[in-house]
Amino acid sequence: MKSFFYTLAFCISFLSSIFGQEVVAVTLSGSYTKQEISSILNLPIVKSGVNYYKVDYTSKDAKGVIDTLSGLVAVPDNLSFTYPTLIYQHGTSNCKTCVPSRLGTDGGDEGLIGVLLSSLGFVSVMPDYVGMGDGRGFQTYVHAATNSIATEDMLVAVREWTSKNNISVNKQLFITGYSQGGYTSMAFHRYMQQKYGASSVTAAAHLSGPYSLSGVMRNLILGEEEYGHPAYVPNTIMGYNEVYEIYDNLSDFFKQEYVTDIQKYYDGQITLSDLNSRLAQLLKANTGATIGGRLIKDNIIAEIKSDPNHILNQILKDNDVYDWRPDSPTRIFYCKADDQVPYQNSIVARDTMLKNGALPSIFAVQDVNPSADHGECFAPAITSTILFFLSLQEITSNTDNIISDPIKIYPNPASNILHIEGMDCKNLIVWDMEGRQKIVMHDDIQHPIDVSQLKSGVYIITLIDQSDNVINKKIVISR
Repeated sequence: MKSFFYTLAFCISFLSSIFGQEVVAVTLSGSYTKQEISSILNLPIVKSGVNYYKVDYTSKDAKGVIDTLSGLVAVPDNLSFTYPTLIYQHGTSNCKTCVPSRLGTDGGDEGLIGVLLSSLGFVSVMPDYVGMGDGRGFQTYVHAATNSIATEDMLVAVREWTSKNNISVNKQLFITGYSQGGYTSMAFHRYMQQKYGASSVTAAAHLSGPYSLSGVMRNLILGEEEYGHPAYVPNTIMGYNEVYEIYDNLSDFFKQEYVTDIQKYYDGQITLSDLNSRLAQLLKANTGATIGGRLIKDNIIAEIKSDPNHILNQILKDNDVYDWRPDSPTRIFYCKADDQVPYQNSIVARDTMLKNGALPSIFAVQDVNPSADHGECFAPAITSTILFFLSLQEITSNTDNIISDPIKIYPNPASNILHIEGMDCKNLIVWDMEGRQKIVMHDDIQHPIDVSQLKSGVYIITLIDQSDNVINKKIVISR
């Protein structure tokens, strides 16, 4: 059975290399000014306004058949510079069209994250995923291979489009995502490193994802602890059925009393949150507790628990994404109080990657807010990601091919004093890597800058000139 999975994955990858990656259409969907984005982000680090586009491109559906998929690309409105590319993988969607490419419509709100990231000096690429947006069929939820291939195909298509439309991108590639997107970003990071080598990825940050499907997530679903999100169980099973054909009918796998609502969700008649509410109420009424595994037929649950070679156990194991070694700068951010994706996913990934030889000099895992639940964890996780990426970002001028901010900050590393030359600053902010402002200066900025109060470590310094141009630089304090 496992050899079948590997054969299927190879065939999908091979066919994609032949038929995928073509641009079908790119449509300007809207724009945000620098001022509008600054008011949303509420941080003085925005470089430019942004134009965002819906992208349709060819890739493969769950069966390996050519399809037209969709996504969103966001581009800084100042085309005088060459920018890095940033992949943002979105979280679990409430409906088929609740995806980034629908930014500006009901359900497309997460596309705004791509806009905000683009305003910091990135060309942001946000795939909708296989079976979502314009894609055919049902989504291949937490399926590593199909969504990694679809992401690469969109990346290639976007790069082709930018090359023909006066949009300059360099070789830097940043990868991130939250929740389901954290899982998909880790899968894509592994995919790119294995296919093209470590240098293909400049840096990656994986946020609060279910990386351990066969371990942490399986134990959660098969256990007896209540879990407030039972709809994730059919969402996952139905996604895998698109690829592996586990069952012919929902009633072959799920108990009959839950099939009607699950079918309505599959058919797009209700949203995922609607399904979750209905299943939680039914489980409570029928079994006395909201335990997702109780949606599944008792005989199938027994087989999953007793037979390590059960098809579902093999599928989950084949779709774990943590057992490898990242060789480019990588962060895993999580929150210990996460109520949807157990934080142990990040701990398992950390321990396994270190065991596999990940270097502490480039690899780190951090609880960004121990008391935050899944929804609350996003803000500190994405803030830490932004600062991490800004510390490695390179932007060049299209006119002279030199670094676009000709300022000098020295010494770097610094001990007590920092000199800044080449920019008439009206505002200066020094951030630690958790997003806290450690030094703030306005108007009458005295030089040199006293940094003696900062602890040893890495910081981002934001400089804003009299014309509101923004420069972000990494500084190191060492004593």
